[in-house]
Amino acid sequence: MNCALCGRACGVDRATGEIGFCAMGELPALARAALHHWEEPCISGTRGSGAVFFSGCSLRCGYCQNYEISHMRFGTEVDVARLREIFEELIDQGAHNINLINPTHFVPAILRALGRKLPVPVVYNSHGYDGLQALRALKGKIDIYLPDLKYFYKLPARRYSGVEDYFEIASRAIDEMVAQVGPPVMDGDGLMRSGVLIRHLLLPLQAEGAMRIIDHVKARYGERVLFSLMRQYTPNAISARYPEIDRRVTEEEYAQVERYLFDSGLEGFVQEDGSADAAYLPAFDLSGVLPKEEDPFGALGGEG
Repeated sequence: MNCALCGRACGVDRATGEIGFCAMGELPALARAALHHWEEPCISGTRGSGAVFFSGCSLRCGYCQNYEISHMRFGTEVDVARLREIFEELIDQGAHNINLINPTHFVPAILRALGRKLPVPVVYNSHGYDGLQALRALKGKIDIYLPDLKYFYKLPARRYSGVEDYFEIASRAIDEMVAQVGPPVMDGDGLMRSGVLIRHLLLPLQAEGAMRIIDHVKARYGERVLFSLMRQYTPNAISARYPEIDRRVTEEEYAQVERYLFDSGLEGFVQEDGSADAAYLPAFDLSGVLPKEEDPFGALGGEG
């Protein structure tokens, strides 16, 4: 089958071993599966989100905070049965939900692993550059969509992610997500049970684009979504290639967009200044990926 899981729709047949932009095979590759406490409060709760970090990426942004797995492709392959076991092990550990992080290029395997309904919500946590074919296949399997909406303008989308049509593709994807799961539903403890939470990571010099994204989300969805304005951008080894973003977001930049968000009336979340710290990045060490009796030294790795 010609792959059209992401917005690139590069058309390779991954079932026969052909490799597309994501540089991954048909079986899912994972770098970490563990309780994660650094998502929005309605996702992390008190016990943590059951975060499953998939390796490879169909976008590979030039500043990715998880570049070891998105660009370098660190991780190890698991079969569908093991993926299901990982979900169940995280639930046994107390996870409020199963949080599929960067799952776009492994949707067929994820669908098989979700064949039997889980007792907790399933979160689809993506870069937003998702193909409609993949999203429509997921209907009824995903409770919470947690997409990025990274860019409004074509220039930064092309420069930092190599896709000029990012806003067009992501907007269509989010339309489909909202149509599938409807407005946010919370339980009595403030945990999200279903709905869409749109994230925007503010980059240096991109306040104007961020405000246009807020305008778009408010006009198109209003109270049917939540919005998270993130300030955790941290320069790293790959972002150094872009001198203009090789620094953290300033107080003034974030405050400008934060005020605009408050004035818009959108419901959602903002982040404190201390969130821009590499200490909040997870350790990609195969935690929770392999069965305990197996040796973890079979990890895949390579240059992106």
